[in-house]
Amino acid sequence: MVDKLLLIQPKNLLFSGLVAALYAVLTAVEAVGLWYEKDWATILVLVLVSISIPPEIYELVHGVTVLKLAVFITNVAILGYLLHHWPKHGKGA
Repeated sequence: MVDKLLLIQPKNLLFSGLVAALYAVLTAVEAVGLWYEKDWATILVLVLVSISIPPEIYELVHGVTVLKLAVFITNVAILGYLLHHWPKHGKGA
C-alpha cells in the first residue's frame, strides 16, 4: 500500500488536497448556517449528501463490500430522511 501511495503524481495529490479543502470549507459554512437556522444551509446539506451518492454507486459497481454497501445505504437513508423532513424545517412550519 505504501508503494502505491508513493507512486501518486504530485498533480493528483494537489487536486485531491484542493477538493478536500473545498469540501471542508463547504462543511464549515454549512455548520454555521445550520447553527443560525438559515434556509440555504438545509439546501446545502441536501446537495452535499446527494453529491456523495453517485461515487458510491460507482464504487459498488466495481466491487461490493459490506462497508461500501453500509455507507451507501446509510447515505441514501439520510438523504431520504432529509428530503422527507425538509419542508418542515422552513420558517412557516
